Amino acid sequence: MDRRDFIWLGIIILILAAAGWIAQNPNYPIVQGLDLQGGLQVLLEADVPADQSVTTEQMDTARQIIDQRVNALGVAEPLVITEGERRILVELPGIENPDEAISLIQETALLEFVDTGDTPLAEGTCIRTSTNTGPSRCEFPSGVTDPEAITNPAPTYETVLTGAALREASTKTSQFGESYVAFALQPDESDFFAEYTRTHIGKFLTIVLDKQVISSPRINAEISDQGSITGNFTLEDAQKLALQLRFGSLPVPLRIESTRQVGATLGDLSIASSIRAGVIGLAVVLLFMLVYYRLPGFLADVALLGYALLNLAVFMLIPITLTLPAITGFLISTGMAVDANILVFERMKEELRRGSSLGEAINAGFDRAWTSIRDSNIATLVISLILLIFGRSFGASTVQGFAYTLAIGVMISMFTAVFVTRTFVRIVIGRSINWLSNKKWLLGV
Repeated sequence: MDRRDFIWLGIIILILAAAGWIAQNPNYPIVQGLDLQGGLQVLLEADVPADQSVTTEQMDTARQIIDQRVNALGVAEPLVITEGERRILVELPGIENPDEAISLIQETALLEFVDTGDTPLAEGTCIRTSTNTGPSRCEFPSGVTDPEAITNPAPTYETVLTGAALREASTKTSQFGESYVAFALQPDESDFFAEYTRTHIGKFLTIVLDKQVISSPRINAEISDQGSITGNFTLEDAQKLALQLRFGSLPVPLRIESTRQVGATLGDLSIASSIRAGVIGLAVVLLFMLVYYRLPGFLADVALLGYALLNLAVFMLIPITLTLPAITGFLISTGMAVDANILVFERMKEELRRGSSLGEAINAGFDRAWTSIRDSNIATLVISLILLIFGRSFGASTVQGFAYTLAIGVMISMFTAVFVTRTFVRIVIGRSINWLSNKKWLLGV
């Protein structure tokens, strides 16, 4: 035992205190999946002839646009994933207005080039435009732009062009390594746009998607059939803007293949029963560790309670959508956390039976058990990665939830077994070596 043990103890206390604060903070609620709270499930399919090809890029772009739309509903952790080559699955846990959600998903996004004069607008700003058609991601109180500034009437900006005027858009890099977006207009829009930009040099032409600003560039020169949008873009920002310009509307038409109002599979009573079963199971494990390993088992029990608290805090902070498979992944990782402590304590008991001193047994127990703990946990993390890849490729979201919670639990279990339990054992048992030398029954020997 040395000064480092107390430093680690201070770090552990701070981490657990932060986890406790997150766990009781209402700003970090536990997110429940469809099987726990019910909701709406919508399956979309590309509405094109069977012999017409649909690219992966088109489907992924459609998925991104729909994802942005359902997020505007305020649904906690909506799931929007591609299934196969032509389908998109949308899951909306806890949705209260299915008709509104379906209507929003079906609508075609509206891309607009809006004249904002001398005023550049920040990305994400909600505005009103002269078009009365198309969806909106923004909800305004009556007659205002900023919901917090209810005394300020909302201006209506003039729409110059819509996304239909664009022929293409792509990301380019200048000779100085700066990223920008190049675009080309449809032939029948070139003359109009050339006249407009010639008479509005120095003004701002804001790009708006579903009434929300995505960029607000200044007009620096006349633009006829081709132009560019420059700024302090990273490559990722430029690619995102080009994607939004190129596919301001859905790149492929989608039809609703099926909709399903999903009730909570478990229900309140079943959830309560599951929680009760989990608490009983954890209590049995803690009791086993206490009875079989005595004092080290008690210290491991404290570490395991900290493990459960850390998992809960991480699930709430990320957040992880808890489904029944996700809970299963967490319970399996809990078993692995117990197993790590068992490996350490059994190794300690072997060293004591060989005649090693208590201090030597403590060090040997953790040092020699580490390789087994590391290898088994790495193998589990590899399996979790394979499950994640499988879930992404085949749209198996329940598999992904299981893999996420299993991987998170395994990583936290490595921390609690190697650092938390070790620190507790070195401080509590390490300071009582002389007293415990004649009371090995307290060590489970």
